[in-house]
Amino acid sequence: MELNAHNFKENAKKALDDQDLQSSLKKLGTGFPLKRLAAKERLPEFEELRDQARDIKDHTLRHLDYYLERFETRVEETGGKVHWARDVKDGRNIVYEICKSVGAKTVTKGKSMIGEEMALNEFLEEKGLIPVETDLGEYIIQLRGEPPSHIIAPAIHLRKSHVEEAFRKTHTELPKERNLDAPEDLLKEARAMLREKFLAADVGITGANFMVAETGSTVIVTNEGNGDLTQTLPRVHIVLCSIEKVVPNLEDCTTLLRVLARSATGQEQSVYTTFSTGPRGENDPDGPDEFHVVILDNGRSRMVGHDTHDMLRCIRCSACINHCPVYQSVGGHAYGSIYPGPMGSVLTPALHGLEKACDLPNASTMCGKCEEVCPVRIPIPRMLRSWRQKQWEDGPVPFKQRLMMSWWAFWALRPKVYHKAAGLKMRLIGWLGRKNGHFKSLPMTKAWTKSKDFPAPEGKTFQQLWSEQGGKR
Repeated sequence: MELNAHNFKENAKKALDDQDLQSSLKKLGTGFPLKRLAAKERLPEFEELRDQARDIKDHTLRHLDYYLERFETRVEETGGKVHWARDVKDGRNIVYEICKSVGAKTVTKGKSMIGEEMALNEFLEEKGLIPVETDLGEYIIQLRGEPPSHIIAPAIHLRKSHVEEAFRKTHTELPKERNLDAPEDLLKEARAMLREKFLAADVGITGANFMVAETGSTVIVTNEGNGDLTQTLPRVHIVLCSIEKVVPNLEDCTTLLRVLARSATGQEQSVYTTFSTGPRGENDPDGPDEFHVVILDNGRSRMVGHDTHDMLRCIRCSACINHCPVYQSVGGHAYGSIYPGPMGSVLTPALHGLEKACDLPNASTMCGKCEEVCPVRIPIPRMLRSWRQKQWEDGPVPFKQRLMMSWWAFWALRPKVYHKAAGLKMRLIGWLGRKNGHFKSLPMTKAWTKSKDFPAPEGKTFQQLWSEQGGKR
C-alpha cells in the first residue's frame, strides 16, 4: 500500500460521505467492544494479567538484543534459518530469493501485517510469482485490489454485496446462476477456491504473533485454520515478523495469549493457536522441508529508548482501534497507512517520519479509551501528545492551525481574562439566540452547523456554575 497518511483530512472527508462505508462501520462500536468487556468480566484476574503482559514486554525490550540472538540460535539448532531485514526492500528480496531457490510458482499467504508493510504481494507478482491470500478477509480484499482497513478484520469496511460482486467477477469458471445470497454460500465458495491453492502451493508464508526465544518457535493465532494449511502443506514455510515480537519463554507467551484474544475479539482463546518449531522432523507426519524466519526492523530499532518506545509493546490486538471514535467514524483507509487507528497514529510517524504522517497525531479525540483497553497498557495519548509537541516545534504545522493555537494560548495563559471573555460571549450568544433557542449558522462553527443546529446558551458557563457550587458535583 502506498503511504497516504499526510492526506488524512481529505481521506476522512471522503469516508464520512461514503454511505456504504458508514453503514459497514455502524456495528463496530458495539460488536468487538462489548465482546471484550464480557470476556474481561469472566476473568477476575484480567487486570493483573495486563500488568504481567506489560512487564513481560518491557523486560524483553530492555534485553531485546539478547532475546533476538537467543531466538536465532534456537531456530538454527532446530534446523531452521533466520534472515535479518534492515528495511522492507531487504525483506522482499530475502523472501523472493527463498522462493526462487526452490523454483516456486505459487505462494499461499496467511494473514501478515509485516507482509502488508513490505507490500510483498505486489513485489512477488512483479517477479512472476502468484501470491494467494488465504485468510478470508484478506482474500476478499486481494480480489478487490484493496489494502486492509483493520488489523484483525481487514474487510470490515465491506458489505455482503461487495463480496458477492468480487466473487462473481473473479470466479468466472463457476456457474453464473449460482446462489450467493447467504454468507454461508460465500464462505463455501471461498473455501472451495482456496483448497486447490493450498494443495498446489510451493511456498507458504505466515506472520507471527510471537517468537519464543526459549524454543525458537513462532506462534500464530487464527480462527479459520488457514494458517495451519499455509505452513504445513508447502515444501517451504517462511515466517514474517518484526523485532519486537520476540518473548523470552513459553510461559510468557501463554500470558500474552490470555490477553490477546480477549482484547481482540472477546474470545477466551482463538480457535487455532499454532506453534511452529523448525522444519519437519524425521518422525513428523507433516510440515515443511525448510523453515525460514524473516525478521524485519524497518525503523523499529530507532524507537527503542525514545519517545515511542512503549509502542513496541503492541501485540496487534486492535482493541484501541475497536474502541476509537475516530476510527468508528472514518474507517481504516482514511489513515493512509496499513496501521490505522490510535496505534497507527503513533507507529506510522515513527516508521516513516512525521513529515509523511503529519495529520495522524491529530486524528484523535484524546478520550483515552485506547490506553484504557490496551492489554499491555500502552500510553498512546501521551505519545500522541509527544508527536503533536514535536510537530509544533519542528513543523510542519499549517499557518492557519499555528495561528489558531497561538490565539488559544494567549487566552489560556490569562485565565482571569479568559473567564470574563467567555462569560460575556455566552451572554451575548444566549441573547442573540433567545428567540429560536438555536443557530443554523454561527462564526467558527461551520463543522457543527453543517449537519445540525448549534444550541444557544441558556445560562451561565460551566466554570461559573462550578465555582458557585464550590467545585462540588
